[in-house]
Amino acid sequence: MRMKVYKFFWDTHKWTGLFAGLILLMIAVTGFLLIVKKDYDWIQPPTQRGSEGQLAEFITIEHLVDAVLAENHPDFQSADDIDRVDFRLSKRVHKVHSKHHHAEIQVDAVTGKVLSTDWRPSDLIESIHDGSFFAEWVHDYLMPVVAVALAFLVGSGVYLWLIPTLRKRRNKKKVAAKRAAAARSRQSN
Repeated sequence: MRMKVYKFFWDTHKWTGLFAGLILLMIAVTGFLLIVKKDYDWIQPPTQRGSEGQLAEFITIEHLVDAVLAENHPDFQSADDIDRVDFRLSKRVHKVHSKHHHAEIQVDAVTGKVLSTDWRPSDLIESIHDGSFFAEWVHDYLMPVVAVALAFLVGSGVYLWLIPTLRKRRNKKKVAAKRAAAARSRQSN
């Protein structure tokens, strides 16, 4: 019975490890790229610096949207195409992100002038990293299953290491006890 349990854990550990290992490799590579994204312009475009000015001089959201739409960028055809706006107060710049193709337009927060138009590979990398690139169900259901699989791998790995280790210790004790009994037997004769 013990061997069946051990074999079950061995087989399950092996196949779970293979499945989770492939996904973990993807998460590790994309995670590394996300960690270093600010060091490489090809991963994430650098944040431009806007004009100096006081808060009262900053453009309105309406002016910001008008400036973005005036670019006639294919990923910004209407206000509905805007996914989010990141505001960098220290650099006086709005980073406007599109819902489509990971595009970004940076706009001066004081003058409303477009400072740059770029593609953001970092957003693509992040969507691969969290699984949403493949499908929302991958992000919502598969990634949590991978987390549970990792916990299982740790537990089953400990079990698979512990059983042979305990067995070896027990066998060494048995051998030592037999040798001690044999030695006592020789001494009494």
